[in-house]
Amino acid sequence: MGRERRGGMSTLLLGIRMAFDNPLSRVILRALSHELEENGERRAIIYKALELYAGVGTASCFTARFAAYLMKGIMKFFMILANGNEDEAKKALRDPALRRGVTVVFQGLALYGVTVPQKLPAPFQVVWNFTNMCNLRCKHCYQRADRPLPNELSYEEKLKVIDQLDKAGVPSLAFSGGEPTIHPHFLDMVYEASKRGMYVSVATNGIRFADIKFAEQVKKAGLRYVEVSVDSADPKKHDEFRGIAGCWEKAVKGLKNAVKLGFSTGMAVTLTRMNIDEVEDLINLAEDIGVTRIIFFNFVPVGRGLENAEELDLDPLERERVLRKLARENSKRKLEVLCTAPQYGRTVLQVSHGKEVSPTHFYTGSDPAVKALTEYIGGCGAGRIYCGIQPDGVVIPCVFMPIPVGSLREKTFWNIWNTSPLMLDLRDREKLRGEGFCKKCPYKYICGGCRARAYGYTGDYLEGDPGCLYNISLWRKIREKTRYVEEIRKPAQLILTQP
Repeated sequence: MGRERRGGMSTLLLGIRMAFDNPLSRVILRALSHELEENGERRAIIYKALELYAGVGTASCFTARFAAYLMKGIMKFFMILANGNEDEAKKALRDPALRRGVTVVFQGLALYGVTVPQKLPAPFQVVWNFTNMCNLRCKHCYQRADRPLPNELSYEEKLKVIDQLDKAGVPSLAFSGGEPTIHPHFLDMVYEASKRGMYVSVATNGIRFADIKFAEQVKKAGLRYVEVSVDSADPKKHDEFRGIAGCWEKAVKGLKNAVKLGFSTGMAVTLTRMNIDEVEDLINLAEDIGVTRIIFFNFVPVGRGLENAEELDLDPLERERVLRKLARENSKRKLEVLCTAPQYGRTVLQVSHGKEVSPTHFYTGSDPAVKALTEYIGGCGAGRIYCGIQPDGVVIPCVFMPIPVGSLREKTFWNIWNTSPLMLDLRDREKLRGEGFCKKCPYKYICGGCRARAYGYTGDYLEGDPGCLYNISLWRKIREKTRYVEEIRKPAQLILTQP
């Protein structure tokens, strides 16, 4: 029996890094990063080469054909060396969104060489807070979503945003909110982004997906992934947390409809003190529904979440216990058990004794090629492998870190992503600072701490993450300060309310 073949795409990405980790290769990559136009479409030469390598499309350009020939030889060599599955890689690259993602990696190597973490000229994913309108009133809402803002982007401006993301080479666009599905422009923008070859997903409360006709409409428009929030296995607790009676039932029905229609699906859970004891029940519910994965979201004190942080947030010991439980559950469940807390990368590594990794909240497993890539792609992705866009077109490094870094009404997305000082800071883990342990932690390249939590609690996005066990002294100091502020606030409020 021969060795078991490793995953195609992960081995391919590792091969790319190995093949092009030298100055001469960067010169070649820079040349292949130039754009060419065919049939009214502008794409990087390397994108066209990947298209030809995967066996889809044609190219009259000699440079693209030569690049495809060159790539075929190099990738075949590294696939054999790493015992990767080349057929699987080629099949994956038939997906235009994956080709866009690999192109971004190539361009990152061309511009920056190999860096830890890897710097990229465009994010793998943009999360678009499409509107501030919402039909729920959730306790933890980072947007304080309610009604649409008076200065939200017009229909024409939204089309221009998608055009800018397309030109920047962004592989994946996630619609969020507020509640994006209730906005009249939602279907059209899903179609437009999908038409450009992006992987289009939605983060939703699931209510509209309870109507299977609506779910069929968005599938036809090109939506590929549906993530529905369910914050308790108990309908009453979920409804109380989300502010509207009956929304649990519709959320679960919406997820079931998405599964039935063949979407890739995820059940999103925000970890709080309200549901920390329901982990197994929530995973059981996700398995019963039939979703692909369950994602436990890190609570971040922002928006309404800041107002309710004392009631909802976990302390570092509680978070550590639940992360370890999630890592153990993942190893024995059929579905993927993921978490957005960057510390999950460290926890999975420790609990599995180095056998498994979780470099991002999109993957947990034991693929050797992914292990080799962990330090290059792992940890907090804010401003590094993803960012957010607000309803008014303002770009932010993370939807949980609403610090404006530029407006798409004034600058191009490519310009904002590649020149923002704040974004550049987030891509350099050597810049971590402050009282916290993150700056000297041996796991900083696979974790790095949640930059949004650092900002939410300390006002400094490069400070230590107070949610980590290794930063428990920082957490206690913040809590003591918070209690002190609350103590002096109470008599002040009494004085202000006196006649």
